[in-house]
Amino acid sequence: MKLSKNFSLSEFESKDGQPMPPEIFKNVALLARNLQILRDFIGQPIKINSGYRSPAHNKKIGGAHKIVNGQRIETSQHVKGKAADIVVKGHKPELVAEIVIELIKNGRMTQGGIGVYNSFLHYDIRGTAARWSQRKK
Repeated sequence: MKLSKNFSLSEFESKDGQPMPPEIFKNVALLARNLQILRDFIGQPIKINSGYRSPAHNKKIGGAHKIVNGQRIETSQHVKGKAADIVVKGHKPELVAEIVIELIKNGRMTQGGIGVYNSFLHYDIRGTAARWSQRKK
C-alpha cells in the first residue's frame, strides 16, 4: 500500500512482523508525507531503517522507555508510529538533520525530534522540538 509517491506501508512495518494497530496508521501516513517532502527536496531516495516498532520489538532492542511503579512504559515515538530512522546515501546524518531543521523552520515539515547517530538520522513528528546526538567519535 502506497503512503506517498515514494513510500509504502511495508517500509514502516515493525521488524518483528507484528501487525500495526489501526490507530497507529494515521501517524505513519503523516510521517510518510513528511519524509516525502524531504525526499522531494533532496531529490534522492530515503531508506527507512526503522519505522513503527511493536512494543515487544522496542523492548527487545532497548528502545526508549521509562519505569513507573515497576512497570515498563514505552516512550519511543516509534511505538506510536511517529518516528523513522532514515539514511540518505551520500549524505551524512548531520547534513540531513540540517536540511530537516530548515524545512521545519520554513513550515514544510512537522516539528519534532531529530536525533543524529553515526549511520542514520532519527526524525519524528511529536509536534515539539527535541534534539540530540548519539554520535560516537
